[in-house]
Amino acid sequence: MRVDNKNIIQIDNIKKSFQKHRVQELLVLDEVNFDMREGEIIALLGKSGSGKSTLLRIIAGLIAATDGQVLYHGSPIMSPVSGLTMVFQHFALLPWLTVLQNVELGLEAQGVKNKERRKRALEAIDVVGLDGFESAYPKELSGGMSQRVGLARALVVDPEVLLMDEPFSALDVLTAEKLRSDLIDLWQSKKTNIKSILIVTHNIEEAVFLADRILVFDSDPGKVRDEVIVKVEHPRNDSDPEFRSLMDHIYTLMTKEKLDSISQKDHDKSITLGHRLPDVEISEITGFLEIMNSSEYEQKVDLPELADELHLELDNLFAITEALEIMRFATVSRGDISLTDLGMSMAEADIQLQKSIFAKSLLSNVPLAKHIHQQLHITDNQRLSEDVILKYLEKDLSSQASEEVLKVVIEWGRYAEIFAYDSNSGYLSLENPE
Repeated sequence: MRVDNKNIIQIDNIKKSFQKHRVQELLVLDEVNFDMREGEIIALLGKSGSGKSTLLRIIAGLIAATDGQVLYHGSPIMSPVSGLTMVFQHFALLPWLTVLQNVELGLEAQGVKNKERRKRALEAIDVVGLDGFESAYPKELSGGMSQRVGLARALVVDPEVLLMDEPFSALDVLTAEKLRSDLIDLWQSKKTNIKSILIVTHNIEEAVFLADRILVFDSDPGKVRDEVIVKVEHPRNDSDPEFRSLMDHIYTLMTKEKLDSISQKDHDKSITLGHRLPDVEISEITGFLEIMNSSEYEQKVDLPELADELHLELDNLFAITEALEIMRFATVSRGDISLTDLGMSMAEADIQLQKSIFAKSLLSNVPLAKHIHQQLHITDNQRLSEDVILKYLEKDLSSQASEEVLKVVIEWGRYAEIFAYDSNSGYLSLENPE
């Protein structure tokens, strides 16, 4: 870790909202504040959809904030500036250009002469370990190689600050691990002019492996909730007790508010009709309950341990646990998850009894399911168009989010047999359910 306290970038009270239905606004970021200092890697850690990537684009000058400002060496960033460059999640290589030509693109846009452009591109390719592939086309490259080209394309413009938007999430586990290690080697070698790195991730292990400082990002709207300083020296080992302890601590930080927000003992915190339901399949709910109810776990387990053993990504883990809490099948506190009596009953029941338990819980705890069920009962033909429900949801959610929530409640409702759904007509009905 390089030691220097000089601020390079200041993120000052950033707020971002998007216009919705002409009059409503969807608040994505709210009062985001932190500094990027020389000599450190920062990880912005949070669930998908929390606004992390939007913030990164504001810092890069690609989109404007609604309020607040980003300062680079004291000057506001109003558009892309020299000294900052970004590596995206998807490689976005031009398929008709070679590796060398793809890396040269940024320099060509800056008007750099051919000879200098070629020299700098070859140096960047060498730095990321792609010697020998200069004349290869993207179709000849693996995912890891393609992301190396993306990194070389960022390095070739000699940036002072490197912004990375989940750069390893589209790669297989082994390739991602290798590229993380290579990034640290590159950072410590000082072969580049990079003074600070900001990496967006939803992978806790990745954040602990890479970062000197981890900013735990909240959602709805996005904001920095906690800051964690990582004092573990590189190279870091994920089996080291200090490393594992830090992961446990971050899991606790990330669950202390989000997953305690729906408490079985506090019904005032029940969800609203327009709540963004987690996209979780019935098989994931029942499977998780059965695992939790097994003798191996005895109805209570540490979340980091469970996520590690089940190879669950952070987003999947949080979605499943949120669904279990909404349905009152489990409670989460201080990084531990415990089954409720209802959850144990659900886990031990046969299929028909599971459906009955699920139906009662669904109608009691998910206002949208109850609303649809009631509306179906009071309509003359006991049918309801999905467009009517979507229009209602769009009072609180974006169009995409509304469609996602409707998809979830339809799956849950059909499983519970509280209503039927015809995908061809787009109508829900009371046909056939018991």
